[in-house]
Amino acid sequence: MQESVQSSDILLRELDDLGVLRLTMNDAGRRNALSEAMLMALAAAFAEAGVNPAVRVIILAANGPAFCAGHDLKEMTAGRADADRGRAYFTKVMAMCSGVMQAIVNCPKPVIAEVTGVATAAGCQLVASCDLAIAADSAQFSTPGVHIGLFCSTPMVALSRNVADKHAMEMLLTGDMISASRAAEIGLVNRTVVIEELRQATMEMACKIASKSSMTLATGKGAYYAQREMGLSDAYAFASGVMVDNMLARDAEEGIGAFIQKRAPAWRDA
Repeated sequence: MQESVQSSDILLRELDDLGVLRLTMNDAGRRNALSEAMLMALAAAFAEAGVNPAVRVIILAANGPAFCAGHDLKEMTAGRADADRGRAYFTKVMAMCSGVMQAIVNCPKPVIAEVTGVATAAGCQLVASCDLAIAADSAQFSTPGVHIGLFCSTPMVALSRNVADKHAMEMLLTGDMISASRAAEIGLVNRTVVIEELRQATMEMACKIASKSSMTLATGKGAYYAQREMGLSDAYAFASGVMVDNMLARDAEEGIGAFIQKRAPAWRDA
């Protein structure tokens, strides 16, 4: 049985019995651009999912030919009519967008991007911000800001944390579109599949992760992103403390006991 929730037409929500929450961007007419409305819907959805114990894994998908075309440039351009030529408005929108990207990283639930079509600029940033990504083999990715005199500086933050410097700089400096297979080669996505198998492949990964202890997943995801920003010595000191606390958790005790006794663990998510 599935619970279908539609808080707004722009972002559809579907939560199944296994705890997999599917968030589907549904603004195909604007190529699922990160308009103010879309950013607000995404921010609210990730905030709610993060504290909902029924949600174990989140899939971020999209309807239409584009996964996400980045910022809504028509909406942004309208801000130039303000007395400050749009500075306050641009600052507000960039803060909203950065907030959504950080909400994905900070969400205790694993987030998987299911990518069809194109993901450009902040749309590519959205993919890079997710913990995992599976793409249709027809999907394409780019950070094309240089073509219009606007360097993709905020997408650069997520991109540079996913792929090696030379690959990130090539995308940022040329603005060229890359194929799904190339995105997999450089680590922007985990794998590619034919589009007919995309939803199934994403669900298989989501269900595999959802079967684990949610406490363990939250501990691991939070620790991963925290240690990444540290030096080697500090990272090991931090991770060692996390391991000790994790060892004392009930689910670690249960999981280790189940492994020794050769039985399936009964998670309590604690």
